[in-house]
Amino acid sequence: MKKRVITLFSALACSLLCIPALQAQGDILEKLKDIAIVDQKVMMPMRDGVRLATDIYRPKGDGKYPVIFSRTPYNFNSWGDGEERTRNYQRAYEYIKKGYAYVVQNERGRYYSEGEWDILGVPLTDGYDAFEWMKNQSWSNGKIGTLGCSSTAEWQMAVSALDHPSHAAMVPQGFGAGVGRVGDINEQGNWYRGGAEQMLFFSWLYGVEHDVFKPRIPKGATQEDLIRISRFYDLAPENPPVDMSEALSHLPIQDILKNINGKHEVYDKMIRRKPNHPDWYKGGLYHDDKDIGTPSFWFASWYDVSITPNIKLFNHARNNSKDAFIRDNQYLVIAPTLHCAYTRATENTIVGERSVGDARLNYDEQITKWFDLWLKGEDNDFKETTPRVQYYTMGSNEWQSSEVWPPANTEMVTYYLNSGGKANSRFGDGRLSTKKAGKDNPDGFIYDPMAPVPSHGGNVCCTGNAVRGGARDQKNMEARHDILVYTTDILMEDTEVTGFIESKLFVSSDVKDTDFTIKLIDVYPDGTAYNLDETIQRVRYREGYDKEVFMEKGKVYEVDLTPMATSNLFKKGHRIRVEISSSNFPRFARNLNTGGNNYDEKVGVVAHNKVHHSSKYPSQIRLPIAKK
Repeated sequence: MKKRVITLFSALACSLLCIPALQAQGDILEKLKDIAIVDQKVMMPMRDGVRLATDIYRPKGDGKYPVIFSRTPYNFNSWGDGEERTRNYQRAYEYIKKGYAYVVQNERGRYYSEGEWDILGVPLTDGYDAFEWMKNQSWSNGKIGTLGCSSTAEWQMAVSALDHPSHAAMVPQGFGAGVGRVGDINEQGNWYRGGAEQMLFFSWLYGVEHDVFKPRIPKGATQEDLIRISRFYDLAPENPPVDMSEALSHLPIQDILKNINGKHEVYDKMIRRKPNHPDWYKGGLYHDDKDIGTPSFWFASWYDVSITPNIKLFNHARNNSKDAFIRDNQYLVIAPTLHCAYTRATENTIVGERSVGDARLNYDEQITKWFDLWLKGEDNDFKETTPRVQYYTMGSNEWQSSEVWPPANTEMVTYYLNSGGKANSRFGDGRLSTKKAGKDNPDGFIYDPMAPVPSHGGNVCCTGNAVRGGARDQKNMEARHDILVYTTDILMEDTEVTGFIESKLFVSSDVKDTDFTIKLIDVYPDGTAYNLDETIQRVRYREGYDKEVFMEKGKVYEVDLTPMATSNLFKKGHRIRVEISSSNFPRFARNLNTGGNNYDEKVGVVAHNKVHHSSKYPSQIRLPIAKK
């Protein structure tokens, strides 16, 4: 009886909490119906006969309008509560007022869309077919702009490479999981960093992937039937809550989702793919052998999971697109926020634990002008008033602009690792200096994969309660002896670091394979140590991701880590610091140090790792210093 009372109370509490959300959704829907034709559950046909569930909102009347198109794996069913659905109505309302049609569509295999789902909505031709269908509608002027953040952005780049003539502009935001390979960056859609798995997708797939035994709408259902049953059947799975901080610790990692009774068909395939597996090149990922064919307004953030590949893709599009017109119409905004949190900036923006000041920007105004320029042909002032790159500098807490990235006024300055061989923890003797060490006094530490360095803050997304992102004080973490700490002297003047950060380590180990991590830190006068960016390199991939080259015991190897990126003013009185270790868990999967597959192993090997620094082994970090 007690259990039943608790259940009834929980249900009542939920219903009471849902009432305001439902009321808000109802209010915006009524406002929308006053100005728009609402056409929901339109089943848009693809070339193979599969139909994708699509909601269309367009201004009343017989005019022809440009289209803002958002394609997503997430649920936008119009009935029921939910922030995503209310936001969908609000966005439609705003664009209808501006003279656009607004179209939102589920990827194949998601909710009411037919077919089988794979990440990024394979096949890639679905995006092209949607453009073709929309441009032929009587209410369309034939111009289409794509818009969305994260999973509503990641498909846009590869579709842009198909160069549909109606795809006139795009605004990808937080788009890193759509980036496969760009130059020396090979993350395969945020699955990897430096050859180590990024565990965000392990958690994300638990919450997103639908079961193969899910309820399905009969093929060929009419629009009328779909609208009617959508009031009663949401088709959204309700996954039991999971403590991801515990779930991600399970070994072998190939069984993580199975261990928490998650849906794991997509995961089972992906966890076994090495960075050079051919399947990465068959789906919806963008790779640098494809040509960006669309004017693009890119949005990234300093504490997103993929800031470096995001900026690298902007540079690639701007410098390498075959069409000079496309090269000249690439713009970028970099905000000091977490993943897709642009509009959450306030007068006092807190990212993790650090205040970065008033980081607000007129995002909506700029995006509207961008679409007006390309979809309506308006002769507005976007290109005259919008800098090529807008980026926020933390520390000075100001928006800055540049014509190129990195800004032209930066100069790479090399800081070398120095110590007497005892750089373990912040209490050690590790120093960062512009002078090379003379004699090699390597710093050694023990990396036990069963007791990895825990992730604390950082450039993360989608890990549930496993990692809290953003800038967080690292000084307690730096008491660990499996973290090497190297710090400059107190800065005598303000020092702005803006651009890509390069790092090179000379390392040795007594195991066949291990990882090395690095983290860039701003140390305040009181000792508070805020992280700026971080990366990792699996040593077996040090010579490229198309081959594995294992280590020999005691031999010294040169390892170049994936570039980091930031814009931060290290104020006078602060210090610049780097941390080096062999784990950052569960931000990245642990290397079990065996030289085996790693994904199917339960037992790790303790590694005795060393970082060497001398004239012969100049371990270093290269910082882009802004000249005054």
